[in-house]
Amino acid sequence: MAAKKYDESSVKKLRGIEPVQRLPGMYTRTSDPTHIIQEAIDNAADEAFGQHADRIDVTVHRDGSVTVADNGRGIPVGLHPEEKIPTVQLVFTELHAGAKFSKSEADAAYKFSGGLHGVGVSVTNALSERLEVEVRREGAIHRIVFENGAVKEKLKKGKTIPAKDTGTALRIWPNKKYFDGPKVSMPDLERIVRSKAVLLPGVQVTLNIEGPKETETRTWSYPEGMKGYLTELLSDAQAVAPIFDGEKYVAEANGFAVGEGAGWAFAFVDETKGYGESYANLIPTPAGGTHEAGLRDGIFEAIKAFAEHHNMMPRGIKLVADDVWSRTVYFLSAKVLEPQFHGQTKEKLSNRDAIKLVSSMVRDPFELWMNSHVDFGRKVAELVIKQAVERSRSVQKVERKKSSSVVMLPEKLTDCESTTINENELFLVEGDSAGGSAKQARDKRFQAIYKMRGKALNSWEVKRELLFSNAEIHDIAVAVGVDPHGSEDEPDLSGLRYGKIASMTDADVDGAHISVLLLTLFYKHFPKLIERGHIYVASPPLYKIDIPAQGKRAGKKVYALDEEERKSIFDRARDDGIKPESLKIQRFKGLGEMNPGQLWETTLCPDTRRLLQVRIEDRDHTLTIFNMLMSKREADKRCAWMEEKGDQVEADV
Repeated sequence: MAAKKYDESSVKKLRGIEPVQRLPGMYTRTSDPTHIIQEAIDNAADEAFGQHADRIDVTVHRDGSVTVADNGRGIPVGLHPEEKIPTVQLVFTELHAGAKFSKSEADAAYKFSGGLHGVGVSVTNALSERLEVEVRREGAIHRIVFENGAVKEKLKKGKTIPAKDTGTALRIWPNKKYFDGPKVSMPDLERIVRSKAVLLPGVQVTLNIEGPKETETRTWSYPEGMKGYLTELLSDAQAVAPIFDGEKYVAEANGFAVGEGAGWAFAFVDETKGYGESYANLIPTPAGGTHEAGLRDGIFEAIKAFAEHHNMMPRGIKLVADDVWSRTVYFLSAKVLEPQFHGQTKEKLSNRDAIKLVSSMVRDPFELWMNSHVDFGRKVAELVIKQAVERSRSVQKVERKKSSSVVMLPEKLTDCESTTINENELFLVEGDSAGGSAKQARDKRFQAIYKMRGKALNSWEVKRELLFSNAEIHDIAVAVGVDPHGSEDEPDLSGLRYGKIASMTDADVDGAHISVLLLTLFYKHFPKLIERGHIYVASPPLYKIDIPAQGKRAGKKVYALDEEERKSIFDRARDDGIKPESLKIQRFKGLGEMNPGQLWETTLCPDTRRLLQVRIEDRDHTLTIFNMLMSKREADKRCAWMEEKGDQVEADV
């Protein structure tokens, strides 16, 4: 077969919203269409956040479509000065187009917007069979219709209405071919809509569900705001002290921007484990992030100071943040000037300065409250001290058990000090250079480093009884404390020494290969470690970008995981008026090239790193893929797969 011609015509540029339709999983969750509806709700919430709307209505229609309406200002409908098409059309058909990129005072409604990336409703449009937009603005109703992301009916001006009657309504028909399930998750949608009522005091939020005969309408209102909602969230759990709620925002620039800060409500429970919800600029962050870390730090420091001031600490007991957090039920809403999220679905906030911001907002008011209500303060401190004592006893049990062991740990392992298994982390690092840097960067209290030499063995077809003939695999098993086993076995995991075991390799092709070989080892010969959530993959950045100071805004450094993220940072800087040539960029050739400080804040620090847990959702499909990729007998299938799917694989050439 003749080779395909490779010339200038082989290079393709995806335009408009084509990238979303080609790779929807990069932009949204594809399990169901709930997230593309959330993007529309978030836009309406941004209008309410800027005090331009006081009503948000969401309607789930019988045909599966969803309407999101607000009485905000309405999306501009005039011709865009640069693109020469209606602005409302531009918003729905181009990525990175929106008022959220403007930093002028006239656009202050979006100063604390959650829609940082500017791809929100364009993603909604790209993944919808049909999308109808009705804008009430400038004394008229304007209508435009899209099908499969393209304009179906051009913008048309309709009947005249009062000038004060403004707003936007979107009716969305999700395209079933992009999602595993065609229906919006009603529990998730209800939670999203209800949360807006909590986060937007004075805004009426309604969810309408059309039934066969009548429409069910639910309207939420929380006069007490977060405190009222947390009371619901506590359910039957008994708090040891009243709910503490409040809010605090920066009034004068002091390293943070005016308006940044947080609102919160939290309580402490004795019988159940802690839980809660967090939001950043109204965007739900189910995976938490740096604002949650700030809340945890502020609460911890306040309780620690109170306990020490009142001489409550038993001898030999030291409090740690998890003693507090494991008994905290919370609701947190942070406002951050330029939010950065992990991924387009925005499930986790990653702004590093959000830790200090939220902690500084929460600590003093809570410590003052505890000292003003000493009886309740003592109850909270006693609960936390009780947790610390129980943790200390469990550590002592582990130490006695280990003291009788005769296992010699490998020389390539630099162990941690803690023996609290759930807290401990082991990072498998390739090479002396990367290993040395990681050893200096880690928190030696709970992080251990194992330095591998060269690539691990492809163990897919190695029989279990022959595994330990490979010294590297033998030493990894000894370091982890668990023997190899099969998926149907019930192995003894009592010797497990680390709650998290992570491959930490360079952000290039060789690093990815080493990571795959390690995942193959754990999937084939240590499957229970994956099944019980102990295996992770660390994601170090490929680039460091220095952004210069501009006006009153201080210079800063940011990290990009890959080429796509680097482009996004450059686009954002350009939109902020910063010339691309003034950005200084460093491409890391490997982990060993990072200094310990950089490696800590990007890859090892629990509050700012990107650590991905390995999960198996479809066992049969996963087995088929591993066999095709790793078996020596499947070379033909591997070749065919690469020819078919090769364009979907990121390459570092």
